[in-house]
Amino acid sequence: MKKLDSKSFNFGYFMYRIINPMFDPVNFLYSIFRYPRYIYDLIKYALMKGAEPLRLLDLYPKIHERTPLTHLDHHYFYQDTWAGKKIYASRTKHHYDVGSSVSLIGHLTAFTKVTFIDIRPLDIKIKNLDSQKGDILHLPFEDNSIGSLSCLNVAEHIGLGRYGDRLDPYGTKKACKELSRVLARHGKLYFSLPIGRPCVCFNAHRIHSLTKILDSFKELELVELSGIDDEGNLREHIDRRILEHAHYACGLFIFTKK
Repeated sequence: MKKLDSKSFNFGYFMYRIINPMFDPVNFLYSIFRYPRYIYDLIKYALMKGAEPLRLLDLYPKIHERTPLTHLDHHYFYQDTWAGKKIYASRTKHHYDVGSSVSLIGHLTAFTKVTFIDIRPLDIKIKNLDSQKGDILHLPFEDNSIGSLSCLNVAEHIGLGRYGDRLDPYGTKKACKELSRVLARHGKLYFSLPIGRPCVCFNAHRIHSLTKILDSFKELELVELSGIDDEGNLREHIDRRILEHAHYACGLFIFTKK
Protein backbone atom coordinates (compact mmCIF):
# COMPACT_ATOMS: atom_id res chain seq x y z
CA MET A 1 0.00 0.00 0.00
CA LYS A 2 1.39 3.36 -1.00
CA LYS A 3 2.20 5.63 1.94
CA LEU A 4 0.35 8.96 1.96
CA ASP A 5 2.59 11.94 1.31
CA SER A 6 2.39 15.01 3.55
CA LYS A 7 0.29 16.99 1.06
CA SER A 8 -2.31 14.23 0.83
CA PHE A 9 -2.40 13.88 4.61
CA ASN A 10 -2.74 17.64 5.14
CA PHE A 11 -5.58 17.86 2.62
CA GLY A 12 -7.34 14.88 4.20
CA TYR A 13 -7.02 16.39 7.67
CA PHE A 14 -8.25 19.72 6.29
CA MET A 15 -11.38 18.07 4.91
CA TYR A 16 -11.94 16.30 8.23
CA ARG A 17 -11.76 19.62 10.13
CA ILE A 18 -14.27 21.21 7.74
CA ILE A 19 -16.77 18.35 7.98
CA ASN A 20 -16.31 17.49 11.66
CA PRO A 21 -18.51 20.25 13.19
CA MET A 22 -21.52 18.80 11.33
CA PHE A 23 -20.58 15.14 11.08
CA ASP A 24 -17.66 13.11 12.41
CA PRO A 25 -16.79 10.56 9.69
CA VAL A 26 -14.07 8.93 11.81
CA ASN A 27 -16.40 8.17 14.70
CA PHE A 28 -19.05 7.02 12.24
CA LEU A 29 -16.69 4.47 10.71
CA TYR A 30 -15.53 3.31 14.14
CA SER A 31 -19.15 2.95 15.28
CA ILE A 32 -19.78 0.33 12.57
CA PHE A 33 -17.25 -1.91 14.28
CA ARG A 34 -17.96 -0.90 17.88
CA TYR A 35 -21.75 -1.13 18.02
CA PRO A 36 -21.78 -4.94 17.72
CA ARG A 37 -19.65 -5.11 20.90
CA TYR A 38 -22.13 -2.80 22.63
CA ILE A 39 -25.06 -5.02 21.64
CA TYR A 40 -23.14 -8.11 22.77
CA ASP A 41 -22.34 -6.56 26.17
CA LEU A 42 -25.92 -5.33 26.55
CA ILE A 43 -27.40 -8.79 26.02
CA LYS A 44 -24.75 -10.47 28.15
CA TYR A 45 -25.32 -8.05 31.03
CA ALA A 46 -29.12 -8.38 30.82
CA LEU A 47 -28.83 -12.19 31.17
CA MET A 48 -26.48 -12.05 34.15
CA LYS A 49 -27.76 -13.01 37.59
CA GLY A 50 -28.53 -9.89 39.60
CA ALA A 51 -28.73 -7.58 36.59
CA GLU A 52 -31.12 -4.65 36.96
CA PRO A 53 -34.08 -4.32 34.57
CA LEU A 54 -32.99 -2.51 31.38
CA ARG A 55 -35.46 -0.20 29.65
CA LEU A 56 -35.01 0.82 26.03
CA LEU A 57 -35.44 4.53 26.81
CA ASP A 58 -32.71 4.36 29.44
CA LEU A 59 -30.00 3.03 27.11
CA TYR A 60 -27.02 5.38 26.78
CA PRO A 61 -24.45 3.96 24.31
CA LYS A 62 -20.84 5.04 24.95
CA ILE A 63 -18.86 3.12 22.37
CA HIS A 64 -15.73 5.20 21.75
CA GLU A 65 -14.08 4.99 25.17
CA ARG A 66 -12.81 1.40 25.19
CA THR A 67 -9.22 2.50 24.54
CA PRO A 68 -5.85 1.19 25.79
CA LEU A 69 -4.89 4.61 27.17
CA THR A 70 -6.87 7.44 28.74
CA HIS A 71 -7.29 10.26 26.24
CA LEU A 72 -5.90 13.65 27.23
CA ASP A 73 -4.83 16.92 25.68
CA HIS A 74 -1.12 17.09 26.50
CA HIS A 75 -0.99 20.87 26.26
CA TYR A 76 -3.82 21.46 28.73
CA PHE A 77 -2.84 18.67 31.11
CA TYR A 78 0.78 19.74 31.44
CA GLN A 79 0.16 23.48 31.43
CA ASP A 80 -2.48 23.27 34.18
CA THR A 81 -0.22 21.04 36.30
CA TRP A 82 2.75 23.35 35.71
CA ALA A 83 0.80 26.52 36.54
CA GLY A 84 -0.95 25.01 39.55
CA LYS A 85 2.38 24.05 41.14
CA LYS A 86 3.91 27.47 40.44
CA ILE A 87 0.95 29.39 41.84
CA TYR A 88 0.78 27.16 44.93
CA ALA A 89 4.51 27.65 45.57
CA SER A 90 4.09 31.44 45.33
CA ARG A 91 1.78 31.39 48.40
CA THR A 92 -0.36 34.14 46.88
CA LYS A 93 -3.43 35.09 48.90
CA HIS A 94 -5.45 36.19 45.87
CA HIS A 95 -4.93 35.00 42.30
CA TYR A 96 -6.55 36.41 39.15
CA ASP A 97 -7.14 34.37 36.00
CA VAL A 98 -8.33 35.41 32.55
CA GLY A 99 -10.11 32.70 30.63
CA SER A 100 -8.02 29.61 31.49
CA SER A 101 -9.46 26.10 31.80
CA VAL A 102 -12.18 25.65 34.41
CA SER A 103 -10.41 22.58 35.83
CA LEU A 104 -7.40 24.74 36.71
CA ILE A 105 -9.67 27.31 38.34
CA GLY A 106 -11.31 24.65 40.49
CA HIS A 107 -7.94 23.34 41.67
CA LEU A 108 -6.65 26.82 42.51
CA THR A 109 -9.63 27.50 44.80
CA ALA A 110 -8.42 24.66 47.03
CA PHE A 111 -5.60 26.85 48.36
CA THR A 112 -6.26 30.50 47.43
CA LYS A 113 -8.93 33.01 46.52
CA VAL A 114 -9.48 33.23 42.77
CA THR A 115 -11.06 35.94 40.65
CA PHE A 116 -11.93 34.50 37.23
CA ILE A 117 -12.58 36.82 34.28
CA ASP A 118 -14.12 35.61 31.02
CA ILE A 119 -16.59 36.80 28.39
CA ARG A 120 -18.43 33.58 29.31
CA PRO A 121 -18.31 33.65 33.13
CA LEU A 122 -18.70 30.54 35.26
CA ASP A 123 -22.23 30.10 36.58
CA ILE A 124 -21.20 28.24 39.72
CA LYS A 125 -20.97 28.87 43.45
CA ILE A 126 -17.88 27.59 45.24
CA LYS A 127 -15.78 28.84 48.11
CA ASN A 128 -12.84 31.10 47.13
CA LEU A 129 -14.19 31.75 43.61
CA ASP A 130 -15.38 35.09 42.27
CA SER A 131 -16.40 34.76 38.62
CA GLN A 132 -16.90 37.95 36.62
CA LYS A 133 -17.86 38.73 33.04
CA GLY A 134 -15.06 40.63 31.34
CA ASP A 135 -13.13 41.18 28.14
CA ILE A 136 -9.39 40.44 28.02
CA LEU A 137 -8.96 43.48 25.78
CA HIS A 138 -10.58 45.75 28.40
CA LEU A 139 -9.86 44.23 31.81
CA PRO A 140 -11.74 45.91 34.70
CA PHE A 141 -8.58 46.57 36.72
CA GLU A 142 -6.28 49.50 37.38
CA ASP A 143 -2.76 49.73 35.98
CA ASN A 144 -0.14 47.78 37.96
CA SER A 145 -2.79 46.32 40.30
CA ILE A 146 -2.56 42.50 40.12
CA GLY A 147 0.25 40.61 41.79
CA SER A 148 -0.61 37.08 40.63
CA LEU A 149 -2.17 36.63 37.19
CA SER A 150 -2.62 33.75 34.74
CA CYS A 151 -3.87 33.43 31.18
CA LEU A 152 -3.31 29.95 29.74
CA ASN A 153 -4.11 29.01 26.14
CA VAL A 154 -6.39 32.00 25.75
CA ALA A 155 -4.60 34.79 23.88
CA GLU A 156 -4.26 32.74 20.68
CA HIS A 157 -8.07 32.77 20.31
CA ILE A 158 -8.66 36.48 20.76
CA GLY A 159 -10.10 38.24 17.72
CA LEU A 160 -11.15 35.09 15.85
CA GLY A 161 -14.78 35.10 17.01
CA ARG A 162 -14.71 31.53 18.30
CA TYR A 163 -16.08 32.42 21.71
CA GLY A 164 -18.28 35.33 20.69
CA ASP A 165 -15.53 37.97 20.77
CA ARG A 166 -15.15 40.61 18.08
CA LEU A 167 -13.01 39.89 15.04
CA ASP A 168 -9.60 41.53 15.34
CA PRO A 169 -6.36 40.52 13.57
CA TYR A 170 -4.40 42.14 16.41
CA GLY A 171 -6.31 40.27 19.11
CA THR A 172 -3.38 38.33 20.57
CA LYS A 173 -1.05 41.33 20.61
CA LYS A 174 -3.69 43.52 22.29
CA ALA A 175 -4.39 40.82 24.88
CA CYS A 176 -0.68 40.63 25.77
CA LYS A 177 -0.55 44.41 26.14
CA GLU A 178 -3.59 44.44 28.44
CA LEU A 179 -2.17 41.66 30.63
CA SER A 180 1.06 43.65 30.87
CA ARG A 181 -0.87 46.78 31.86
CA VAL A 182 -2.65 45.29 34.88
CA LEU A 183 0.29 43.26 36.20
CA ALA A 184 1.69 44.82 39.37
CA ARG A 185 5.33 45.75 39.91
CA HIS A 186 7.19 42.56 40.88
CA GLY A 187 4.00 40.58 40.21
CA LYS A 188 3.96 37.34 38.22
CA LEU A 189 2.12 36.51 35.01
CA TYR A 190 1.73 32.82 34.11
CA PHE A 191 1.07 32.65 30.38
CA SER A 192 0.84 30.02 27.66
CA LEU A 193 -0.18 29.57 24.02
CA PRO A 194 0.79 27.53 20.93
CA ILE A 195 4.29 28.15 19.60
CA GLY A 196 5.53 27.00 16.21
CA ARG A 197 5.15 27.81 12.54
CA PRO A 198 3.18 31.09 12.54
CA CYS A 199 -0.29 30.71 11.05
CA VAL A 200 -3.97 31.39 11.69
CA CYS A 201 -6.11 28.25 11.97
CA PHE A 202 -9.36 30.18 11.58
CA ASN A 203 -11.38 30.25 13.71
CA ALA A 204 -9.81 27.84 16.21
CA HIS A 205 -6.55 29.55 17.15
CA ARG A 206 -3.33 31.17 16.04
CA ILE A 207 0.16 29.73 16.28
CA HIS A 208 2.85 32.29 17.06
CA SER A 209 6.62 32.31 16.88
CA LEU A 210 8.55 32.52 20.13
CA THR A 211 10.10 35.81 19.02
CA LYS A 212 6.65 37.33 18.38
CA ILE A 213 5.41 36.53 21.87
CA LEU A 214 8.54 37.77 23.62
CA ASP A 215 8.23 40.98 21.62
CA SER A 216 4.57 41.32 22.66
CA PHE A 217 5.69 41.28 26.30
CA LYS A 218 8.70 43.54 25.82
CA GLU A 219 7.55 45.69 28.76
CA LEU A 220 7.96 42.68 31.07
CA GLU A 221 10.91 40.55 32.12
CA LEU A 222 10.98 36.82 31.34
CA VAL A 223 11.48 34.81 34.55
CA GLU A 224 10.97 31.29 33.19
CA LEU A 225 10.51 29.68 29.80
CA SER A 226 9.23 26.13 29.78
CA GLY A 227 7.20 24.29 27.19
CA ILE A 228 5.56 21.22 25.73
CA ASP A 229 7.41 20.02 22.64
CA ASP A 230 6.02 18.64 19.39
CA GLU A 231 6.05 15.12 20.86
CA GLY A 232 3.87 16.18 23.80
CA ASN A 233 6.62 16.14 26.44
CA LEU A 234 6.76 18.73 29.22
CA ARG A 235 10.18 20.39 29.32
CA GLU A 236 10.82 22.76 32.17
CA HIS A 237 13.35 25.48 31.36
CA ILE A 238 13.22 24.41 27.75
CA ASP A 239 15.94 25.22 25.24
CA ARG A 240 14.61 28.12 23.14
CA ARG A 241 15.76 26.42 19.95
CA ILE A 242 13.23 23.63 20.51
CA LEU A 243 10.36 26.13 20.47
CA GLU A 244 11.85 28.18 17.66
CA HIS A 245 11.91 25.11 15.39
CA ALA A 246 8.64 23.57 16.59
CA HIS A 247 5.60 22.88 14.42
CA TYR A 248 2.91 22.96 17.13
CA ALA A 249 4.35 23.19 20.63
CA CYS A 250 3.14 25.07 23.70
CA GLY A 251 5.16 27.82 25.34
CA LEU A 252 4.89 28.20 29.12
CA PHE A 253 6.02 31.62 30.31
CA ILE A 254 6.43 33.38 33.62
CA PHE A 255 6.86 37.14 33.33
CA THR A 256 7.33 39.83 35.94
CA LYS A 257 7.26 43.62 35.87
CA LYS A 258 10.26 45.46 37.21
